[in-house]
Amino acid sequence: MASKGLDIKTIAMIGCGSMGGGMAQLFAENGYHVALEDPSQDQVQAVLVAAKASNIPSDRFSKHTDYKSLCEALDSPKVFFWSLPHGGVGDKVLEGLLPYLEKGDIIVDCGNEHWENTERRQGKCVTKGIRYVGCGVSGGYQAARRGPSMCPGADDETLALVLPLLRTVAAKDNNSNPATGAVGTGGAGHYCKMIHNGIEHGMMSAISEAYTIMRKGLGMNLDEIGDVFEQWNSKGELQGTFLIWISRDICRTKNMEGKRVLDEVEDKVVQDYTGEEGTGVWSNLEAVERHVPAPTLTVAHYLRIASGDRHQRAQIQKTFGTGTGDPNKDHTAAFPPEELDVDDRGKFLEDLRMAVYTACLAAYCQGMLIIEKADKEHHFNINYVELMQVWRAGCIIQADYISETLLKPIYDNRDLKSESSNPLLHQHVASDLKRGFPSLRKVVASGVEADHVIPALSATLEWIKYMSSTTLPANFYEAQLDYFGNHMYDRKGDDGKGLPTQGKHHVEWKAA
Repeated sequence: MASKGLDIKTIAMIGCGSMGGGMAQLFAENGYHVALEDPSQDQVQAVLVAAKASNIPSDRFSKHTDYKSLCEALDSPKVFFWSLPHGGVGDKVLEGLLPYLEKGDIIVDCGNEHWENTERRQGKCVTKGIRYVGCGVSGGYQAARRGPSMCPGADDETLALVLPLLRTVAAKDNNSNPATGAVGTGGAGHYCKMIHNGIEHGMMSAISEAYTIMRKGLGMNLDEIGDVFEQWNSKGELQGTFLIWISRDICRTKNMEGKRVLDEVEDKVVQDYTGEEGTGVWSNLEAVERHVPAPTLTVAHYLRIASGDRHQRAQIQKTFGTGTGDPNKDHTAAFPPEELDVDDRGKFLEDLRMAVYTACLAAYCQGMLIIEKADKEHHFNINYVELMQVWRAGCIIQADYISETLLKPIYDNRDLKSESSNPLLHQHVASDLKRGFPSLRKVVASGVEADHVIPALSATLEWIKYMSSTTLPANFYEAQLDYFGNHMYDRKGDDGKGLPTQGKHHVEWKAA
């Protein structure tokens, strides 16, 4: 029960919503006493009710309405787990706790916090001898209850203290190894969880696009589509992919009336508008800031944004002459997806499988490129082997073949000083992208011709083309920049290394 090196029997859970409440029960189930605190007593009570239903002894919990009594209930050092909304909430909680904290106390922030907020709080805590861990938690509310993927970042000494505790409750992979590890220093844990969510969005979009192609392009019913997803998840490159596995269940689930739940779900993803999740926005901002082309992640986010404002889309549809402007009545499109002209459905479904796999692999590669750039610039000291283990179980982007077969060998025994972790520079990854390219091209060509919405699939196709080419149309782009802005350019053959440095030549394309 207690973690090695720390005689901890009681921990605090601050924030008892779906994630925090699930983790509170998980800790209690593993023998810890959990002191609960949340502004909403209804949420605290919901935890106790759920725990009783799971036969967790009630004496493993205590309720607290103020930080003083909460801290008095804890062991020494005091260990706090937070599950809070991102932003200023964590600052207010830390401010309230500080009068009761002592040197050596530990805070494990399990929210989807921005990594810069994490590092700022770490700086504030370190001067008082308080240990602050930024720990990204993945897997959703069900994993929080049964065993999440946990991505901690802090100094080595602090991680050595908290990891035994995290390993107790983290998800376990097929070899019973916990999905957690010493990911890196500072805000590395929250940074990698942020990029995890960007990868997640790219994968979700590609799978959703494939679902629509099957439903509207091939005329398949939900049972047939569910069977396809089950087959994809059972073998091959998409085997053991969490998002494929749940796609099967989504297709098959019925409501109390025996109707498919999926058919009543509105096309309206609002998390970015309601502020529930900032990680998707941040991961795309990071891609731009780090100069990393990550179009699979980015276009997936644009699709979410467009989806969220259904009202605007209905109004635009009306101006195109194909709707009434009523978002509740119009379930069509100005350019509705048409049936695909497919001679061999089985062969096309195999192409679709490879297209989805290629997009998922591309999302992973793009995310790892962002992480590598940030690692170098912010000195996160990321342990990539440990990060791959974090993503082996319990997380949304779990994809056994991608993480274990393709990416893990890149980081095993590599020379951190001389070898890049850029997956595209490794032959086995490039070979898989190249192998998936023809199938991806066929699916995108068919989808475009039939007016299907396929942003992640089509962006992945373009990404593979321009990332593997040194003959881009950007030379004309560069000439335009020099024409109107005197931005200079390199002459062909003059720049031996091709690094992103300013050119040395300018021409007066037209006299002033």
